Amino acid sequence: MLVTNALASLPVRNLDAAQGWYASILGPGSQPMTEVVEWQMERGGGLQVYEAPDRAGFGSCTLVVSDIDEMVEQLRAAGLEPPEPIRNDRVDVVMIQDPDGNSLAFAVPKDPALAQ
Repeated sequence: MLVTNALASLPVRNLDAAQGWYASILGPGSQPMTEVVEWQMERGGGLQVYEAPDRAGFGSCTLVVSDIDEMVEQLRAAGLEPPEPIRNDRVDVVMIQDPDGNSLAFAVPKDPALAQ
């Protein structure tokens, strides 16, 4: 396959407000262009948010994390009230929404091949 990595992108209503919200969870992002804020992940993937008010709230992405309980604590420390993680034999996951309504899943796959 020619595709070797992925970059998720989510539309938001206000880029400055979204940057602050996402930074409270993911740490500071970079701004390679004035209309985009992005976070690079340890294994090479990334997440971008961009201003598009007419499309805001219709996006979703999954971010792979190393520890679901630690992620839940990080979300709580950011002032959010995430639900309890869903746990099964394939994945542990907690789902939240950003202030615009985009869905974010934080997941720990049990099969290491799924998290490459």
